[in-house]
Amino acid sequence: MPNTIYFGDNLPILASLPSASVDLIYIDPPFNTGKTQTRTQLRTERSENGDRVGFQGQRYQTVRLGSRGYADVFDDYLAFLRPRLEQAYRLLQPHGSLYFHIDYREVHYCKLLLDAIFGRESFLNEIIWAYDYGGRTHKKWPPKHDNILWYAKDPRCYTFNEDAVERIPYMSPGLVGPQKAARGKLPTDTWWHTIVATNGREKTGYPTQKPLGVVNRIVQASSNPGDLALDFFAGSGTLGESCLKLGRQFILIDNNPQALEVMARRFAAAPDIHWVNYDPVNTEPRMENREP
Repeated sequence: MPNTIYFGDNLPILASLPSASVDLIYIDPPFNTGKTQTRTQLRTERSENGDRVGFQGQRYQTVRLGSRGYADVFDDYLAFLRPRLEQAYRLLQPHGSLYFHIDYREVHYCKLLLDAIFGRESFLNEIIWAYDYGGRTHKKWPPKHDNILWYAKDPRCYTFNEDAVERIPYMSPGLVGPQKAARGKLPTDTWWHTIVATNGREKTGYPTQKPLGVVNRIVQASSNPGDLALDFFAGSGTLGESCLKLGRQFILIDNNPQALEVMARRFAAAPDIHWVNYDPVNTEPRMENREP
């Protein structure tokens, strides 16, 4: 069933899907940071005794609405990933691609694991998503990037739609002529894009939400309209929103009830989404297509 959201452990769900059935996989797994990832939602309201001062000296009170999070700690991270990545390889169509989103702490270990599963010749790019937002440590160079590893199932035949990718401006447009300057240039393997701001319109409240602009670029480049994309660490469901906007089908999987609540709100207005509970214990997650 296309446009399906599964609640449950992703490994048995992946094993239940047919081989060579998916055109694109994008995953943003837990990064094994050793911490609990959380995001607290706040609202401010006018109050004479408020704890904040705003425009023209007006006082506001901060109201805590709640928080969402998950434990990002694994005893053996690669042993957790391996069977899921082996399933990912099985599920990809011959022309399909995997985009694996990780950070600097684990990327070198994960690349060796992916080389073993896909083959070193199937590695096409390490994309650096760079951003400049948030605090800066004074003890080392502040880390302000994530790594996205791109593997093709068959490095001789894979989808890459250069003309479908949104172009970026030339830094010196006067040097390339008006026609090329108006069209822009293809992004390189270094992508400058802001994170999802805490007060931005895109925000869902999920702690590790990734920007739609980054995921859109992947979907545009490595799939075609009508193709099926899969994210089995779905989180806030950004891949699903990208597919709805760009005319693709999707399968999303997550075992965090809070992620399902976020996706239920995010896709409340979307028609024909199938919700499947694959969890034998939590039989009533908030999975219906409405405000939870």
